[in-house]
Amino acid sequence: MKVSVKVPATSANLGPGFDTMGMAFPLYNTVTIEETVMPGSGVLIELVSDFDYRDKALLEHVPVDENSIIYKAVELLYNSIGQTPAELKITVDSKIPMTRGLGSSSSVIVGALIAANELLGRPADEAALLSIAAEIEGHPDNVAPAILGGVLMASIQEDASVVYKKLPWPEEWKVTACVPDFELSTEIARSVLPKEVPMKDAIFNAQRTAMFVDAIHTKDSALMKLALQDKLHQPYRMNLMPGLDKIMEQLKYEENVLGCVVSGAGSTILLITENNGAEKAKAIVKNIWHDLNVKVDMYDFPIDINGAQIIS
Repeated sequence: MKVSVKVPATSANLGPGFDTMGMAFPLYNTVTIEETVMPGSGVLIELVSDFDYRDKALLEHVPVDENSIIYKAVELLYNSIGQTPAELKITVDSKIPMTRGLGSSSSVIVGALIAANELLGRPADEAALLSIAAEIEGHPDNVAPAILGGVLMASIQEDASVVYKKLPWPEEWKVTACVPDFELSTEIARSVLPKEVPMKDAIFNAQRTAMFVDAIHTKDSALMKLALQDKLHQPYRMNLMPGLDKIMEQLKYEENVLGCVVSGAGSTILLITENNGAEKAKAIVKNIWHDLNVKVDMYDFPIDINGAQIIS
């Protein structure tokens, strides 16, 4: 038996919602798991990609043994029903850029879990899959939209369950992912964050997160422009992303630009715009990064509302 699952790219944090909010995009990794008939072969993991040489070089450093998060995801699911993985071949067809803040690791965790669950006869329900995925990733802001699609808020409870709420993203608000040609690992991006933050900064983000939710429900563009601000993670990551300070400063004064946020841990940034604001915003980003010899690919993404899907 063989099962293939396609999983969307995701963007976490969305400004103020550090480790709390995320959205899914129609750019996919596909994870295929098949049972083999080779006794003793164990779990074999193969990674394939049609990326350029930079991402292909990164693939060479991704673990494909028991240290892989792909293996860990499968193992945790099997262990949850009292089994251990037997002879399996796992193939990941990677279309989501790696180390760019677009949820590439979350996508393979989710894809491996759902494919393995299907092979096992679906012993795990949605809640169990969310809990296992969040345990591996450490937070639910990427794995939840990867599984469920859409724009949502999510939280890990004390019992390890994940509580989430989908948000009705307005179609009038456009999302553009600007993906630079430099990577930024989550480990490095998290290493610059302080272990404690000033109370006023925590309050600032709590206020903006509340504004974010209300702005989406009321389609209030002016409120969303305020809501997309952050003091918990982006200021500390400025020095890791060349030109980000200039980009944010210039976009702050542009009409029809609601905001610019770091996607996940970076290096991708998201532009949130309305009406005809996207083209001007993209030009500003492109020009600033061009002056710094940074190449950038830009994608005008709709929101993926379906999440992970079994395709065969």
